[in-house]
Amino acid sequence: MAEQQKQQKKQEQDINQLLKVRREKLADLQANGKDPFQITKYDVTHHSQEIKDHFEELEGKSVTVAGRMMSKRVMGKASFCNVQDLQGGIQSYVARDSIGEEEYKAFKKMDIGDIVGITGEVFKTKTGEISIHASNVTLLSKSLQILPEKFHGLTNTDLRYRQRYVDLIMNPDVKDTFIKRSKIISAIRKYLDGQGFMEVETPMLVSNAGGAAARPFETHFNALDEDLKLRISLELYLKRLIVGGMERVYEIGRVFRNEGLDTRHNPEFTLMELYQAYTDYHGMMDLTENLYRHVAQEVLGTTTIVYQGVEMDLGKPFERITMVDAVKKYSGVDFNEIHTLEEARAAAKEHHVEYEERHKKGDILNLFFEEFVEDHLIQPTFVMDHPIEISPLTKKKPENPEYVERFEFFMNGWEMANAYSELNDPIDQRERFKAQEEQLAQGDEEANTTDEDFLNALMIGMPPTGGIGFGIDRMCMLLTDSAAIRDVLLFPTMKSLDK
Repeated sequence: MAEQQKQQKKQEQDINQLLKVRREKLADLQANGKDPFQITKYDVTHHSQEIKDHFEELEGKSVTVAGRMMSKRVMGKASFCNVQDLQGGIQSYVARDSIGEEEYKAFKKMDIGDIVGITGEVFKTKTGEISIHASNVTLLSKSLQILPEKFHGLTNTDLRYRQRYVDLIMNPDVKDTFIKRSKIISAIRKYLDGQGFMEVETPMLVSNAGGAAARPFETHFNALDEDLKLRISLELYLKRLIVGGMERVYEIGRVFRNEGLDTRHNPEFTLMELYQAYTDYHGMMDLTENLYRHVAQEVLGTTTIVYQGVEMDLGKPFERITMVDAVKKYSGVDFNEIHTLEEARAAAKEHHVEYEERHKKGDILNLFFEEFVEDHLIQPTFVMDHPIEISPLTKKKPENPEYVERFEFFMNGWEMANAYSELNDPIDQRERFKAQEEQLAQGDEEANTTDEDFLNALMIGMPPTGGIGFGIDRMCMLLTDSAAIRDVLLFPTMKSLDK
């Protein structure tokens, strides 16, 4: 242990010395009127991969690139360095006779991590590597910190999330994940815009955080001396727009839920909700199926995806099964044969499903589903017709009012989307809110409260409407083969290091 501490202390001293040298180099540059931080712009003509892809056209021609110096080999009168930009890396051959003696001395003093600009002719080395023969090298920004050692990279997971900027530099796969995430969201917008949907924005700070079963974050607005909440859902404002005559609307935005952290949950995450007048939950199933296929094809070039070694086929028709049938299939319990709360409780006890005193028959059905079914839903599956007790904003099934016209979309055992034939009966909606208020009084912190303005909107009249909410982050996880939600969030929520 003593030897280990001794080595660690020596490493810290070595690093401090290296950092001191970098500061001294900057001071020397500034003293000689060559402060890199005074440079305001640099005209880039090409990126690394672009040069490689169009080598035959560009060979012998002058290009200008800029990026971070990731390696440097000084060999007397000539050197090589590798510059990393948005598209990847490219080698540059830097010779004293080509850039001049003073400039070459300055180049040799540059450090790994510095931002440089290089102008020169495109050529291919004897080993066949496409490179730039530099005629000019400009220091654009001095790196005063030391990057992780390149062969081991940045492997500390906690540090990777806290210092995503270093993670993006050292791990090319990470940058690729976030480029794909951007393409996924772009493909979603392109598809919905093509279907006649209009993108809108609704408030994040709300007096009543409804539309989902979740505990909100609360804050205080000083100017109005009012307590407000961060939204947990996009639903109730988007439905107001349907009332106002906007027949197809969607929003992609952050929502906030005061809950725990794990591989699939972050307290702030990206949700997309859309609402379409004059359709129902069957219309939302068709839209979901088509949207997922479109996005996978656009971003990955295939409708077959592999996540953590598990293959999922988006090209085949998605399975559709009711919640009652799914529970019967995987637990053997048929809730069509269970008619009373006492019978539901007896079945729960027999199958070791824990429930609370406030839970009704429909709640217990949902507990069975969570216990016995979810993990089996690997291939794309729509689970339909939920109990009314867990669906306060959804239309009842006319032929069976204990259940509602709702589905949840599952892949890889995860809930990926949640959709309804939206409840547009203001009288029924008021009763549902009342039931939610009762659950809140009984200790359910995730229950909704009555939203009078939303009820007023329904009183004015909302057409038959289908609506759905998509978890964008989980979609990105599946399509980028990312093990945790933090891997698809550029800056995930982390516990403060001061705590």
